[in-house]
Amino acid sequence: MYVSAPQANLRDHVSTVFNRVGTIKNGDKVEVLEHQKRFVRVRTENKIEGWVEIRALATEATFDQFQKMAKENRETPVQGKGSTRTELNMHVTPGRETETLYQLAEGTKVETLKRSATLRATAEEIAAAHAATLAKITGEPSKNAPKKGKKPVQQTAAPARPVPPSQPTPPATAKRDTDSNDSAAPTEEEKPKPMDDWWLVRDPQGHTGWVLARMVDLDIPLDVIQYAEGQRIQAAFVLNTVQDEEKGAIAQYLVLLNDNKDGLPYDFNQVRVFTWNLKKHRYETAYRDRGILGYFPARVSNENFGKDGVQPVFVVRKQNQNGTVTERKFRLFGNVVRQVLAPGEQPDKPAKLPDADKKTQAAKGAKAPAKGAKATAQVHHKKR
Repeated sequence: MYVSAPQANLRDHVSTVFNRVGTIKNGDKVEVLEHQKRFVRVRTENKIEGWVEIRALATEATFDQFQKMAKENRETPVQGKGSTRTELNMHVTPGRETETLYQLAEGTKVETLKRSATLRATAEEIAAAHAATLAKITGEPSKNAPKKGKKPVQQTAAPARPVPPSQPTPPATAKRDTDSNDSAAPTEEEKPKPMDDWWLVRDPQGHTGWVLARMVDLDIPLDVIQYAEGQRIQAAFVLNTVQDEEKGAIAQYLVLLNDNKDGLPYDFNQVRVFTWNLKKHRYETAYRDRGILGYFPARVSNENFGKDGVQPVFVVRKQNQNGTVTERKFRLFGNVVRQVLAPGEQPDKPAKLPDADKKTQAAKGAKAPAKGAKATAQVHHKKR
């Protein structure tokens, strides 16, 4: 078995009073020698023997699952780099009730690889799942876990069902048209169930596992974060760097954003490219595409465009109006972003969120002064 607790003491015997004979730490491999209720006697790789609570250990099957996951995602494109906000358990699958092994200390640097969303497990479901795991190891009978609703896991490899662009998605609390009293409160089943977003992350030791997404802060400059406009930054990539006479080397970014909520069936709904204005010494938006249905992974690289030289390129995956998901390639030339199309290629029509056009028009209207206001200002200027 393997140590899943941050640290555990080895005791000379099972009782309320014991002597500590050694210490084992997270990830250590131990050989199980004997079972006694909820304790096992183990031998460490340093040949130290002692008793430890079985809840501090994970099975070899769980260890093998983590090893398999790390191997399968060795070449998965990194979507961002960040730090853990607090101590975190790495789960073998997305879900608070799923098995864990490795633990991440607060401030651990991680690479984000994939996103998933699940229904949030209740405290009773978590306790029941842990009790069932212990019972399976010890061979004791266990109570049936409380029934849980179907848990959809939206993975980037299998996009969620298309959202029709012409029809708004009804809210989860909407009531059907019936002859009943409209003022009646929605039933428990009609209320939206809380969801959790999860990140598949890799730590500096190469351990790979699922952690709560809200507990990872992406490493992005504050000068870029301030442009998020209330959205959640899902991924960030450095496209290239430019040299500022006052501030030195400055990175230019591709940023993918989404609404600030868990459980959305797509990974991002906005693409933005931030370039650095060398004269004004600040970030500016060189490209924006909002209201889309985007899915990981996104990729960034460099490509030779002949007489134009080597330029940064990025590839994002968008859902089309027909429900398919295809890749779009773009290149950054100076502070201009252009889509890269093969000879004769016709771009697919992307699907749009129902209210995407309204938000775009509202944003443009907020930036541009009203014509009447501009005319009035001119009149006052002439009078003065």
